[in-house]
Amino acid sequence: MRLLHTADWHLGRIFHGVHLTEDQAHVLDELVRLVADARPDAVLVAGDVFDRAVPPQEAVALLDEVLSRIVLGLEVPVVLVAGNHDSPERLAFGAEMLARSRLHVAGRVAAEPRPVVLEDAHGPVEVWPVPFLEPAVVREALGDGEVHDQRAALAAMLDRVRAAATPGRRQVLVAHAAVAGCATSESERPLAIGGAETVEPALFEGFHYVALGHLHRPQAAGAGHVRYAGSLLKYSFSEIDHVKSVTLVELDRAGRCRTEAIPLAPRRDLRRIEGRIAEIEARGPEGPSEDYLLVRLLDEGPVVDPMGRLRRIYPNVLHVERPRWTPQADGAARPDVHRRLSDEDLFAAFFEQMTGEALDAEARETLREVLDALRREEAGRAAEGAP
Repeated sequence: MRLLHTADWHLGRIFHGVHLTEDQAHVLDELVRLVADARPDAVLVAGDVFDRAVPPQEAVALLDEVLSRIVLGLEVPVVLVAGNHDSPERLAFGAEMLARSRLHVAGRVAAEPRPVVLEDAHGPVEVWPVPFLEPAVVREALGDGEVHDQRAALAAMLDRVRAAATPGRRQVLVAHAAVAGCATSESERPLAIGGAETVEPALFEGFHYVALGHLHRPQAAGAGHVRYAGSLLKYSFSEIDHVKSVTLVELDRAGRCRTEAIPLAPRRDLRRIEGRIAEIEARGPEGPSEDYLLVRLLDEGPVVDPMGRLRRIYPNVLHVERPRWTPQADGAARPDVHRRLSDEDLFAAFFEQMTGEALDAEARETLREVLDALRREEAGRAAEGAP
């Protein structure tokens, strides 16, 4: 049996003020082409379909289009679960009707889990969709007062799944969870506040393949058959080194699985460059100029309109990072995130950049007098407002 595992689409994502819907549509086009080429028995989507509980209209329309192309156009079933970013009720609207068209959506926690049964030449495969599990929701749904954290919630639900599973059949799990020991990214929202959110890989014993969502780096989670497909796109600059992909899974007669990560080509990549602004301007574009960029400027003094100047070369610069500098014993300056320049030093550096001349001693003394007067005036206002 062939399964295509994907997760963490985050449709409707806004990244540094940029709406990513067009970028997501581009890479989802590629996903649909992969489905057409690979002809899997099902597509597994392991949660965080949307980026927030109330997604924008264009994100809902994009999901409708993509799922229609896969389920109706290519006649490939889809098994989709809600993640922690999704609204279970909104995502699962019409789930019973959609299941008749082979779109199987698990939004709400079910006290009596039911599998999606797929068939291949070797017999049936049970696919168990388990959405993101809020401990309080699981506690109420299962009537289990011992469920107080992510581990207990998942363990209780998987006990129900194992009890309902048909002996002798191959078992596949689709779930949304954070597995201990796996690499995380800045763009992932914590699953729990003030408590343990991770679960151990041993919880997934007994399943022939576990399709996970939540962590954005494609990776195995303790065993080769327990795997994160990773996010659809790079959603933070901490993910620059990620190779985004979907996972093609092949299950043999005995349930042994072989996995292959198939890379996705984004419309625009995420990159980081650094240097002094004059150097960057002089050398021109390095790599595709339309990529989304973080630029780390190494200039020691103020830079006038850095974003405007950089966007003449790279129109999609999203963030400019400036290290602070401090003099060393050898007279050179080094980046130092702990030191802040004084008001006097900031103005002196700005004056020199704008005029090409350093402040002389008389101008520095006048600047100190002005700054001292402003500080006294500010302190006086603060004292008048004190109780």
